[in-house]
Amino acid sequence: MPNITVDPDLILLIFLPPLLFEAAWYTSWNNFWRWRRSILMMGFGLVFFTSLAIAYFSVNIIPGFTLALGFLLGGIISPPDAVAATSVLKGVSMPRRGLTILEGESLINDAASLTIFRFAVATILTGQFVLQEAVTDFFVLAVMGVFVGLVIGHLLYLILRYWAKSSSITTPITLIAPYIMYVVAEELEWSGVLAVVSGGLFLSFRSKDYLNYHTRMQTKEVWETVGFLLNGFVFILIGLELPVIVEGLGNYSLEEAIRYSLLISAMVIVIRIVLVYITAFVPRWLSPRVRAKERSPGWKLPFIIGWAGMRGVVSLASALAIPLALQNGDAFPQRNLILFITFVVILITLVFQGLTLPIFLRLLKVEEIDDIVPIEEQMESIRLRLAKDAIAHLDSKYQEEMAAYETIARIKEQFVRSVQATELALNEDGKKEEITSVRKLQKKIALELIELRRAALHHIGEEKRYDDEVIRDLEHNLDLEEARLNKQ
Repeated sequence: MPNITVDPDLILLIFLPPLLFEAAWYTSWNNFWRWRRSILMMGFGLVFFTSLAIAYFSVNIIPGFTLALGFLLGGIISPPDAVAATSVLKGVSMPRRGLTILEGESLINDAASLTIFRFAVATILTGQFVLQEAVTDFFVLAVMGVFVGLVIGHLLYLILRYWAKSSSITTPITLIAPYIMYVVAEELEWSGVLAVVSGGLFLSFRSKDYLNYHTRMQTKEVWETVGFLLNGFVFILIGLELPVIVEGLGNYSLEEAIRYSLLISAMVIVIRIVLVYITAFVPRWLSPRVRAKERSPGWKLPFIIGWAGMRGVVSLASALAIPLALQNGDAFPQRNLILFITFVVILITLVFQGLTLPIFLRLLKVEEIDDIVPIEEQMESIRLRLAKDAIAHLDSKYQEEMAAYETIARIKEQFVRSVQATELALNEDGKKEEITSVRKLQKKIALELIELRRAALHHIGEEKRYDDEVIRDLEHNLDLEEARLNKQ
């Protein structure tokens, strides 16, 4: 492969807006608000203290490293990646509070770390840093960035609700929305990151007003593909640049760079675990209100949340976005070493912590802490309410038609049987396993019949007696039916 170099100015612009927007889009606002104290403390507090600790630690172990470079490195490697954590946690039991905090924290700490990154780069480029001015600038950047995001979010909402009537218009608008928010905010010299996060949260919250089933399905699939590709491209870029990075380590040997990276990786892991315990228990010790409102998380859940601090794509994108040169034309100091350390930290946390996280969950047997209704019961309850509403609608509007036509009456019979089965399962504990078993068998048979019909449809298509468009439409109907069954 040839040596690959990418303009650092393009990295943040191309990769970060859609990745941040996607994270904001799939954030549960209700859960975010419920655990906002823990999320905000970890999102801002952990990033700041991790950056501070890494700055002083790196200065002490790396010869020639300045405090500004240490803050830059700390800002890059401080934010954990919720996508990595939730991907690893699929298939294992994790308390809802833990998942909510991890996802919400990721949304906040991305913005916090990128703000630290921005100030650190500016300090290194200009050689000037005044704490009071930095604090003032931070609040102005944050508040006005959120303002820009919400204004653009409202404008796009009006377009999506009253003008965009098809998925071919709606989906592209959602794709360009984060870029519009980011570019406008950055042109005004405010926080493009917070603009994307706030605008994404708003559009996600109001999405039910402008998305129908088709646009929702298409937009979801498109965004999943875009997110996957962007994550993959960032990792590919760092991999392709790694030989150039190693060759450009300068006064540091590869062995020294690996040693520094391993020490900083260990520091990052330990700091996060300690700080998670502090944010979990110090507010409980200081505030009777917190003790009365929230159950104690115990010692197991904070450890799991701390261990789930895997670094990912935002750290990579930030590292790649470090400028190549200073304002006077000199090469940016220690750029390749910072990139190398970032690469190793991500590798260690993703592989080591990622592989051991499910093991710790099983060994510690972390149980649900809060009074939360299981997902299965929530789904059954919603199905029951929807079925009863459907029966009431049929009785009030189609009473005569159901009496006159058997096919119409069968629609009601289907909902009645569903209600009876669900109520039986909810009221009689001994019947729950039987009902579940029957439903699994029913789903299995239905999926087998879909495969049978799909195979027959392919055979019919080979006869060339019917239009291809008809065959494709019928196959799409089977795909939708299979998707519905697999979502049950």
